[in-house]
Amino acid sequence: MKSVAPLLVCVHLCFSQVAGVAAADGLPGTKPLRLDGDLSERMRGGFDTFLDRELSASIKLREKQWNPVFSSPDAYEASITPNRERFRYYIGASDVRRRVNVLEMVETLEQPAMIAATDNFAVFTVRWPAFGNVYGEGLLLEPRANPVGSVVAIPDADQTPEMLVGLAPGVKPDSQFARRLAEQGFRVVVPVLIDRSDEFSGNPNVRMTNQTHREWVYRSAYQMGRHIIGYEVNKILAVVGWLSRQRGAAGNVGVAGYGEGGLLALYSAALEPKINAALVSGYFNSRQKVWEEPIYRNVFGLLHEFGDAEIAGMIVPRALIVEYSRAPEIAGPPPLREGRYESAAPGKLETPTLAAVHAEVARARSRFPNKGPIQHNISLVSGATTEPVQFGTKTALTAFIKAMGVKQPLQPAAEAPVDSRRNYDPRERKKRQLNQLIDHTMQLLTNSHHVRAKYWERAQAKSLEAWRQSTAPYRREMLDELIGNFPPATLPPNARTRKILDKPAWTGYEVVLDVYPDVICWGYLLVPKDIGADEQRPVVVCQHGLEGAPQSVIEEDPESRDFQIYSGFAAKLAERGFVTYAPHNFYKGGNEFRQLQRKANPLKKTLFGITTVQHRQLLKWLSGLPFVDPQRIGFYGLSYGGNTATRVPAVLNQYACVIDSGDFNEWVTKTVSVHYDYCFPPLGAYEVGEFNLGHTFNHSDMAGLIAPRPFMVERGHNDGVAPDEWVAAEYAKVRRLYVELGIPDKTEIEYFNGPHKIHGVGTFEFLHKHLNWPQP
Repeated sequence: MKSVAPLLVCVHLCFSQVAGVAAADGLPGTKPLRLDGDLSERMRGGFDTFLDRELSASIKLREKQWNPVFSSPDAYEASITPNRERFRYYIGASDVRRRVNVLEMVETLEQPAMIAATDNFAVFTVRWPAFGNVYGEGLLLEPRANPVGSVVAIPDADQTPEMLVGLAPGVKPDSQFARRLAEQGFRVVVPVLIDRSDEFSGNPNVRMTNQTHREWVYRSAYQMGRHIIGYEVNKILAVVGWLSRQRGAAGNVGVAGYGEGGLLALYSAALEPKINAALVSGYFNSRQKVWEEPIYRNVFGLLHEFGDAEIAGMIVPRALIVEYSRAPEIAGPPPLREGRYESAAPGKLETPTLAAVHAEVARARSRFPNKGPIQHNISLVSGATTEPVQFGTKTALTAFIKAMGVKQPLQPAAEAPVDSRRNYDPRERKKRQLNQLIDHTMQLLTNSHHVRAKYWERAQAKSLEAWRQSTAPYRREMLDELIGNFPPATLPPNARTRKILDKPAWTGYEVVLDVYPDVICWGYLLVPKDIGADEQRPVVVCQHGLEGAPQSVIEEDPESRDFQIYSGFAAKLAERGFVTYAPHNFYKGGNEFRQLQRKANPLKKTLFGITTVQHRQLLKWLSGLPFVDPQRIGFYGLSYGGNTATRVPAVLNQYACVIDSGDFNEWVTKTVSVHYDYCFPPLGAYEVGEFNLGHTFNHSDMAGLIAPRPFMVERGHNDGVAPDEWVAAEYAKVRRLYVELGIPDKTEIEYFNGPHKIHGVGTFEFLHKHLNWPQP
């Protein structure tokens, strides 16, 4: 529907301008609506302003999530354990790590594992089991003498281990900190990271994309409660576990990283107390604008509890050295090229100011007392000016070596090693590492129905009352953990209306309601003209889809694109005597609305969360209208509106019956799989991600929260959203539940021979039946 967005905007602007001229009459009992222009844009802009305030407030509000005890190191560790475990969950590091008993040498008959050697150390190609069938890979720098300690040296995503060791060009000699540490006598492991190119992003049998490899992994993993960050942290922690079990000084482990490696060093040290020191370069800042960074850094709930300062606090009292260096600077995703589908999310990386980094370090330090057994051990290394330094400076490495307890000065750089491999190309290793993570996520998808079944064991279908009581916690969990629980509206509805249409059977009003300061609900209300005095009618809330608007669902011109999709169903239902209300939803405006999702996610919120608050407000207002029966309000949505139908009514019990059109299907597969044309990962709709949905709520589970209220699916055989088989299989679970509850007559599915559209036949009958309104 993207191609019709300009048309929809034009239709609405013209419609509003006409309405503005003839808006003398509003709905009785409401104030006049005098807003002009694009109210969709105004609604987005208001929510954007609201989110900016919420992001600013999050720093102070995080304190409520922490209860540190500073009486002793053990007491402090125990007190932050709940925060640490939530952090582990948020970053998707939830897989059970495999124990690394040995580092496996990677060699062939033609090429031994040792690929280089100097007077100080030898370089080996190695791998180690991390989790599932996923292996970490990289280089081991083994000192000639007994190690003075062990370090995992983590490059930026666009640096290979060879660059950090001096075996390949790309990193200046003074910044090759893996080699410099090996020259000091440390055993060093340098892991491979998933990079930011798009060479292998996509499925050649479906479509290839311009998403970076990191985004390609993120897209599917996020839905399964995993993350590219968590995957790589677990690779690092697996090898940290092996290093920490080595005898003597070799069991003294530190981590050092630059850029994306700096993020991983910070996060790994925060999770693993066995890491005694961390050097973080080119990554430390307030994360209040994390939504501007590439989407593979989008962590659901991060700023609800953690900024970089709070994460640093989980390393204390161990040492953290922050080096203010020039960060990797990324302007956006890879440019589109021939044979690629443009679907990458926008996102940039920039070097913060020294003042910003200093402020976040100061905030981290301020979280600890000046005296007592727990004091911060956080230092900031910067240059002589406010300009960033080149990463891996002598000052930073000296501080790190000291923090590792090694009492020796940093030695001058020796001659770089030489790779014995001829014309080595890391592409095959890169592809192998990428495919392992994609395959792991697909395996999670395969097993997810077992995990969801376990999750839903508390739900009891023995009786209607047992179902209501046992599913109440799931409703709260869906709101709190999946779609985001915004506070209730802080303003009264304060309805403003104007008459926009006067048809023979009904009158149309444009309506704006207040929710929060700057946040509004906007929609169209159609009121039948034959409502008698003191009569109360049923209402159908008619929800448009992607890039639609309230006008879309009332359009009656058979030649218009809107009518061909929506069939004017809100207007047709009004002609049948229903009051109808067409609310506007946020999914209009391309990347403008998608970036609202990016802003909401770090706050542990989503667009469906704010939509739920809007619907609470509009239900409150509709219920107060004298001609509305508050017990007979139904919901009917198409496409993204159908997706709204499985979420908002699942948590708002007032909706008396629900119809999902052109959307209901095996939603977990659709949002995770990389193997079908129908699925989202290679597409541009990067906002559809809902963290850990795959292990908690499929569409049938959401419908289960609507039960025992009537629920219906409308499905066109030629609808490209998903194949009939996915829809039928997922609906069969709903049908079985309603039969078990003894209410089989309260659920239906209607198939019709048509495309992605409102059919309006069986669904209209369903509304008449379950909202108790006679057929015309």
